[in-house]
Amino acid sequence: MLIEHYDLEVTTPPCEPGAERFNAIARFTVDISEVLPYLNATWKGAIYDHENHFLTWRGSGRTITVWPHEIAVSNLEDREEATQVVEQLVERINSTWERRTEIEPSTVKRQRLKALDIYKLLPGTNCKACGQPTCFIFASKLAVKEVDVEQCTPLFTDEYTEKREKLLALLEAAA
Repeated sequence: MLIEHYDLEVTTPPCEPGAERFNAIARFTVDISEVLPYLNATWKGAIYDHENHFLTWRGSGRTITVWPHEIAVSNLEDREEATQVVEQLVERINSTWERRTEIEPSTVKRQRLKALDIYKLLPGTNCKACGQPTCFIFASKLAVKEVDVEQCTPLFTDEYTEKREKLLALLEAAA
């Protein structure tokens, strides 16, 4: 087991005094730098900076960053959720470390998705079928994984086959 113990600090974002959402930082004494390339290989959508030793992943409306001696998580509801999310992350990191002989490590630095690149590949009808008021808002949310591409139902019709294939390839390359 790589991370056996950590100290958890739960705070409100310093830029938002009185915020109703919280951030969490789990600090540990063990250096987990060696697991980062394995996490990069297995965490779909992670952005890894090998030179500076950190990995960032966005999903479910939150940002998770892993450094050699800490994990930071944003947009948490309360201390209970912070404890639960951090515990799941520690388990995932430990599990990845235990399976490292089965994983090809990766130091590839993926690029973040850009809303405009996604928008250009959407139908552009602003039909609201996805639940968003415009295609650009949908693209912005898709770029940070707050929505799924499948929510854009017109994209999955024959009329938009070419755009769909390009968008799915773009999403896969960034993930």
